[in-house]
Amino acid sequence: MDKTDMVNNPPHYTQGGIETIDFMKAKLTPEAFVGFLQGNCIKYLSRAAHKGSPIEDFKKAQWYLNKLVQTLEE
Repeated sequence: MDKTDMVNNPPHYTQGGIETIDFMKAKLTPEAFVGFLQGNCIKYLSRAAHKGSPIEDFKKAQWYLNKLVQTLEE
């Protein structure tokens, strides 16, 4: 059974042949990209309790937090 990973690789994020996160990083200043990552952490944490699958939103927030830490460490 092929299960789509909606946290790490949602198919709608690769439309047009590029990962949306890579496009955002290429188009934003480093400071703006950090803000984008922080904003997504806040977004997913704050709405998790109001959606059907809070675990999925917590995992998405964790993904963006990991990306934020990785970006700052670079």
